[in-house]
Amino acid sequence: MATTNGYGEEEVKLWTNKHEREDMNNKADLFALIKTVDRLEKAYVRDFISAKEYETTCLNMIAKFRTLLGTMPQMDIGAFMREHHVEAPAAFTRLVVSGIPATIEHGSTGRSAAAGGEGSNEAVVAETVQLFITTMDALKIHMTAVDNLYPLLSDLVQSLNKLGFLAPDFEGKVKTKEWLARLNSMRASDELTEDQTRQLLFDLESSYNAVVRVLKERH
Repeated sequence: MATTNGYGEEEVKLWTNKHEREDMNNKADLFALIKTVDRLEKAYVRDFISAKEYETTCLNMIAKFRTLLGTMPQMDIGAFMREHHVEAPAAFTRLVVSGIPATIEHGSTGRSAAAGGEGSNEAVVAETVQLFITTMDALKIHMTAVDNLYPLLSDLVQSLNKLGFLAPDFEGKVKTKEWLARLNSMRASDELTEDQTRQLLFDLESSYNAVVRVLKERH
């Protein structure tokens, strides 16, 4: 819709109502967030920032991305990037495919990694055990919506990564990361099927038992 300003110049309005304005603002925020994450990924790869700084910022960006997507349930990120000519493959991988920082995905030393024995701290072990129990309990009472499970599983993945005595290919780390990536590819309103719920619960229980075995072997 076009109007004329006081200088005789044509003004083009990008929206005609409050809903369209909100949609436009959300898309602008999404565009900026994608570009920011892409620059963050490049800065980390080039060692312009530390692993700790990268991980903290990346977790914040991912949380904002998930929140923003909640306001745009029908948004196709790939289509959005193509439509607006956004060349940011690193951001797409981090936000859409992985859903966790590279430091956690690849077991690098960051805020969550256990440097200098931090991961063996009893508080971290207790936190991890509690997160396993909380996530499994959520499934048992049929809390199977992605927006309920994603925060719990994300916290569990981060907590497991703090346990420095667990190898990067430890089954609990691998399985929880795989499930987090799967949830990340789903919409917030989606729910796990009965089979998916049963498999996730099985994987969590086996991962929990594996952690307990490692702890017993260390004492």
